[in-house]
Amino acid sequence: MYGEAMIDHFGINCADWDSSKTFYDKVLGVLGYSRQMDVGVAIGYGADGHPAFWIADASEGNVAGPNREVHVAFAAKDPESVQAFYQTALALGAEPLHEPRLWPEYHQNYYGAFVRDPDGNNVEAVFHGGGPERRA
Repeated sequence: MYGEAMIDHFGINCADWDSSKTFYDKVLGVLGYSRQMDVGVAIGYGADGHPAFWIADASEGNVAGPNREVHVAFAAKDPESVQAFYQTALALGAEPLHEPRLWPEYHQNYYGAFVRDPDGNNVEAVFHGGGPERRA
């Protein structure tokens, strides 16, 4: 996997949602990035259809306790790696958020799993080539 990106995407929560949308629209726009996905309470910025940086409305319940969580998604090489990530995290005492599954609301072949790390951050492993049934 050397030469490929380790981080698939990451996101932050924003207390002033309207100001944050304006800010990131403009500062990322001058760098050549734009909104790739907008789901109302979260916006993904990037290029070529890949939202690599997300902002979320902190007032919409995207916060774990007093810590304003960060979301980081690590790129996985296959669906089995997503499953291994999830099982390893649980064995280490991580809080499960979403077990491995397809997420068609993101795209047809988005296969990911989510846990909360020891500091309360939302950590994900994602594979963009579909779930284990893709080989069937």
